[in-house]
Amino acid sequence: MNQTLELMLSHRSIRKFTDQTVSEESVKQIIKAAQSAATSSFLQAYSIIDVRKPELRSKLKILCGDQEYVETAPLFLVFCGDVHRTKVVCDNEANKIGKNGLTTYESGWTETFIIATVDAALAGQNAMLAAESLGLGGVFIGGIRNNAQEVSDLLELPEEVYPIFGICLGYPAQDPLVKERLPESIVYSIDKYQALDEQALQAYDQRISDYYVQRTRGKMNDTWSHSISKKFASEKREHMLGFLQKRGFLKK
Repeated sequence: MNQTLELMLSHRSIRKFTDQTVSEESVKQIIKAAQSAATSSFLQAYSIIDVRKPELRSKLKILCGDQEYVETAPLFLVFCGDVHRTKVVCDNEANKIGKNGLTTYESGWTETFIIATVDAALAGQNAMLAAESLGLGGVFIGGIRNNAQEVSDLLELPEEVYPIFGICLGYPAQDPLVKERLPESIVYSIDKYQALDEQALQAYDQRISDYYVQRTRGKMNDTWSHSISKKFASEKREHMLGFLQKRGFLKK
């Protein structure tokens, strides 16, 4: 197995960090790696905000569900889907050439929202891999969407930009076990979709239960299936559709 695969297969979420700062050179390398990710039609429809001011971090910590590491991690990046920049560029080009066969940018298309979301996700994964290759660890913060409007106001996001996730990064102060992913037989098939392998899922649930018992020294005993069921029974972020529509997304 080569070093790249070893790095990818050893990913763990890191939530505790040392006091060591992340150098500006490392930050630039991480951002450059993020920008090297694949992007639909070369749109590069995302923006990355490096949040440094302590007062902003403190507020974001609360808005993200009171996750302490949002405030204390040496580096906190917010990845946003961004088609505001696309709109500005398209309008500028249309005006420059007198709209010679070009129409101005049209807001609200669902496909544009998908492109921005995928672009940001690809960039985020590249950023995490780059950080891990430099000896850092981190965790993705989906809680950035808990209070999406408040986060947008705090970071002064214009219309057609929305916060998708954050990434906490720093030098690890913990060494958790790697959490096993679903069996290949459940997520991978050839030529056609495969129905859920119930037997493989049952065995996986037992292994995840054993993992939690070991990691928490018996304080937690849960299966993957049960934890997912609990999540969808409680966490829905019902505000997201209205929020996205107000920001110019998902109108058609």
